[in-house]
Amino acid sequence: MAYLIAALGEATATPYFIYRLRDAMLSDPTGRRILRDRPRISSKTLSVNYLRSLPENSVGRAYVDWLDREGVSPDTRDAVQYIDDEECAYVMQRYRESHDFYHALTGLPVFMEGEVALKAFEFANTLLPMTGLSTVAILKFKPAERERFFSIYLPWAISNGLNAKEVINVYWEEILEKDVGELRSELGIQQPVDLRHIRKQERARKRAEKEARERSGDSLGIN
Repeated sequence: MAYLIAALGEATATPYFIYRLRDAMLSDPTGRRILRDRPRISSKTLSVNYLRSLPENSVGRAYVDWLDREGVSPDTRDAVQYIDDEECAYVMQRYRESHDFYHALTGLPVFMEGEVALKAFEFANTLLPMTGLSTVAILKFKPAERERFFSIYLPWAISNGLNAKEVINVYWEEILEKDVGELRSELGIQQPVDLRHIRKQERARKRAEKEARERSGDSLGIN
């Protein structure tokens, strides 16, 4: 399934959208250096032990802490296969490999609700069609999740995605020691409400309501 999604992402990005993203990199000094150097993000190019040694408020530490918390690896991104232009193929590869940094920057988790919120942000920021198409997953949301998405995370994604600098131009490897809050400020990204915290509160509320109903039933002699 992941392979098919990756292939669809490449097919829908060509020709216009991937060229637009490449041109956005060419128009930015840092983006041009990334295109020239063509760095790759993987466990071979980033030392996990080094990242864990960084201060808690640093970009690198936020990234590795997010990887550890979510149980994911930087080695899970498929290689680009269906974009013929070598430079554009690298742009798509860079976007894919940077995805977990976007998660770390925003704090959004990997379960569906967090992924859809991040995809909405990415669509507003990159205009890659697949990121927008991914938001149809809201059809599978529970009512409470759908309400959160439309009232909290979609407005956040549109506002921040459109107003922030293009995140494809961040040279992550050079700013691992940078303060993550400072980076958000420079990019113009406001961290969204903690989705894990909201869900934890919701579960606690439902548990308390259930216990209250059970106590009420016991007091009335209802078995």
